[in-house]
Amino acid sequence: MGIQLTDIIGGEEISIDALLDKKIAVDAYNWLYQFLSIIRQADGEPLKDFKGNITSHLSGLFYRTLKLMEAGIKPVYVFDGKPTELKKETNEKRHDVREEAKEEWKKALEKGDYEAARKYAQRSSTVTQDMVSESKNLLDAMGVPWAQAPNEGEALCSLMCMKGDVYSVASQDYDTLLFGTPRLIRNLSMSGKRKRGNEYVTVNPEMINLKNVLQKLDISREHLIIIGMLIGTDYNPGGVLGYGPKKSLELVKQEKTLEAVLEKVKWNSDADPQEIFDFFMEPKETDYTIEFRPIDEAKIMKILVEEHDFSHERVENAVGKLGIKKQSSLSRWTKA
Repeated sequence: MGIQLTDIIGGEEISIDALLDKKIAVDAYNWLYQFLSIIRQADGEPLKDFKGNITSHLSGLFYRTLKLMEAGIKPVYVFDGKPTELKKETNEKRHDVREEAKEEWKKALEKGDYEAARKYAQRSSTVTQDMVSESKNLLDAMGVPWAQAPNEGEALCSLMCMKGDVYSVASQDYDTLLFGTPRLIRNLSMSGKRKRGNEYVTVNPEMINLKNVLQKLDISREHLIIIGMLIGTDYNPGGVLGYGPKKSLELVKQEKTLEAVLEKVKWNSDADPQEIFDFFMEPKETDYTIEFRPIDEAKIMKILVEEHDFSHERVENAVGKLGIKKQSSLSRWTKA
């Protein structure tokens, strides 16, 4: 879902070239859900192998990662861990939405309405543990590092950036700013032409600098967290009734502290607001290693072609396009 901060937070468009040789922490689940939602047949069915196993996530992960590698970007994927109890309500709601979407998908197919079927199918996407394991295995074969977060992947991404172990975080959600990432890149996965309504528009990566955001709004990171809580986070979905980004900003600048803000509003969530605030302020640490390795083409072929029925020619051609197969480029890729 993410926190809706678009009305008060803006970034600057950047070119892919500006990210050459930069390590970028990627919110893995954020992208996997995109792949499962977008990479589907006309009737809404996801891509599947000859055994009936879904492969949309592998297709998206493989080709998007290769595109980043080709551009000289060094992605570091971070996977969600065990969901925190704070997120229970949001997860339950998302489960209900997916189940309802599955039923509507079936009804649309029965009516022969493939446009509606695809729309509902996209909303029914679920990332399973098997998909996560397959994704990690594929990344290993591609020489791309990944890390396992103790809970929220976005939190660990942000911590990596705060420590200077990566240059930026890549996610569509603004949550990472609340977790403290100095830099957030949106639309990294969406650069190029995209259809919006009946038109095709150019979508470029957007860089958001947390320090610049706070200076422009004349607030602290603590204030930004409170604003997010008023609007609604994954830990208090719905937020405080009647409070959007601009009204929340105004209240926070006036009252300054969480305690003072809570005295002015009706907190509707069962979650403890102080616990939510602390969760954003102090992302949980864990051990991780960022090591880029040579690509293992044979292992990629085994995973994609032999095990999941991908086209041998397409996979071979895709891997063959990589400049990292040349020794000079390979040295740059594997340098941590």
